[in-house]
Amino acid sequence: MKKMYTNYIASFKGLSKEIWFLSIISLVNRAGTMVIPFLSLYLKKDMGLTETDIGSIFAFFGIGSVIGSWLGGKLTDIFGFYKIMIISLFLTGLCFISLQYIHSFWGFCIGILVTMSIADTFRPAIFVAIKAYSTPDNQTRSVGLVRLAINAGMGIGPTLAGLIIVMKGYGLLFWIDGLTCITAILLFSYLVKDQKVRPSEIRSQQENLDKNAVYKDFSFWIHFFICFLFGMAFFQLFTTIPLYYDKIFHLDEFKIGILLFLNVAIIVVFEMPLLNYLEKQKIPFTKYITMSCVLLALSFLVLYQNFWIGILIVSMILMTLSEMLGFPYTNRFALTRAKEGLEGSYMAMYAMAFSIAHIFSPKIGLEIVDKFGYQINWLVTGMYGVIGILLAIWLHKRIQKGL
Repeated sequence: MKKMYTNYIASFKGLSKEIWFLSIISLVNRAGTMVIPFLSLYLKKDMGLTETDIGSIFAFFGIGSVIGSWLGGKLTDIFGFYKIMIISLFLTGLCFISLQYIHSFWGFCIGILVTMSIADTFRPAIFVAIKAYSTPDNQTRSVGLVRLAINAGMGIGPTLAGLIIVMKGYGLLFWIDGLTCITAILLFSYLVKDQKVRPSEIRSQQENLDKNAVYKDFSFWIHFFICFLFGMAFFQLFTTIPLYYDKIFHLDEFKIGILLFLNVAIIVVFEMPLLNYLEKQKIPFTKYITMSCVLLALSFLVLYQNFWIGILIVSMILMTLSEMLGFPYTNRFALTRAKEGLEGSYMAMYAMAFSIAHIFSPKIGLEIVDKFGYQINWLVTGMYGVIGILLAIWLHKRIQKGL
């Protein structure tokens, strides 16, 4: 037991204070993230929308995310990550507070589009910040620590949100979500100081740097599609899966929050020691990405069995293990592949893969559920993981050849 504790503590050593500060603001921000995990239920129960309407709103959510990711990458390459992170989180807080006052379908579509267009400019910026404040030897663990903070916050958020919904309804969630965004960025501006050198200045010093290099990198495009398929499957966790828990197994919001907490608890306890161990093995990132796709496919295929409630726990564990490998190592691959001075563009492409998945995953998933039922949706979603496996094997072979 003592050795396990020592190994756990060792997995946090050697990380810069700025990475710890980024983790703190991520924890505060995500602890207040209460709207998104229950958004599909809010739209159905409070606003009375159909599954098709909910899928459309999540499509606008994804479109906003694509716009925000692309814009965030461009702006980060010009102004640096610091200013983009501050402006993005502050305005996002105001947007979330405003969303609760929109009660029409089209109004909510436009509201969520604007909110995500602003919110997701933050994503490329924080990825670039992680690279700036870490070294090649601890980059994966730096990503892991920020993810741990995000997941710890997400564990607190949905669990408390379930209680708040039962006691006070959904309205209070929007206020908490907005105010924690603003609080997080105030903490960030106090704890972390801006870098003096801008990416645009680095680019001006490199005469032969191709500004469109990311779009000509074929291996990175394969990685892009792997991330897209990963997102197509994983984002079902926030759309069809809560509805499945509710409709088929009759779980209330609090019990759904507990199941989501299982995902977070496993990550908080095991992800950093796992990444610390894997970082020392010198195994190519692409092999971990392949394994993450295998686990993700299995997590949905097991849901085809719908008469034993315990299968929900089995599925959640498999999905969590997939997440623990998938997100850190797809992120690390993108950071390593990014050319100096163009980090924002590369990380924008990485973020956009998941953002585009946000457009199609809920819409396709909910349409399949509406027309063919949940079990067919799990088979289709499992196939996303299978295609991801094949692409990851192809990517691994290309990287081994130096392509």
